[in-house]
Amino acid sequence: MSDDIHFYQPAQGHGLPHDPFNALVAPRPIGWISSQSPDGVLNLAPYSFFNAFNYRPPIVGFASIGYKDSVRNIQATGEFGWNLATRPLADAMNQSCAAVAPEVNEFELSGLTPEPSRIIGVPRVKETPVSFECRLSQVLRLTGADGAETDTWLVLGEVVGVHIARHLLKEGVYDTAAAEPILRAGGPADYFTVNETSRFQMYRPKTL
Repeated sequence: MSDDIHFYQPAQGHGLPHDPFNALVAPRPIGWISSQSPDGVLNLAPYSFFNAFNYRPPIVGFASIGYKDSVRNIQATGEFGWNLATRPLADAMNQSCAAVAPEVNEFELSGLTPEPSRIIGVPRVKETPVSFECRLSQVLRLTGADGAETDTWLVLGEVVGVHIARHLLKEGVYDTAAAEPILRAGGPADYFTVNETSRFQMYRPKTL
């Protein structure tokens, strides 16, 4: 085994000051999920395990470690929103991840405005330049390779409505860098942002 490579088996521990897994699969887009209980209590929470999984229909998903309020609300109502976490909204996003009781409204806690959606009953974050309205497609409890259930729940939803601030559409093309999305990195508190200087282009190779 090379001394230049640190190898470990996760089941036996990583042997480092901080688990590197989240830093290796990074930076990751943030699932800033808005949901609502059947009684109308609003919830807003960021999830660092989030991504897009399909084009047609467009499907996004996030994983919740623990059966949290977001999962409970979405299973009950069949709806949720995704809201783009941006650099100007970073502090508000961070406030919304506080561990609070289910009856606490994270919109109020974070000083954000719930904006009515057009298709679903769950509001979106008014202050964000991009948001999705989603209908639940699947909730899956993850299992390990041995088939044992974990305490993690994967929520997948079809995007049925998209909101984009017009200033981010440059000649009809969405400008990712201009939105300043923030991304979760490794370590206990690290984030990155996307900006114009980090942009480069590569076109797919032609089919031979």
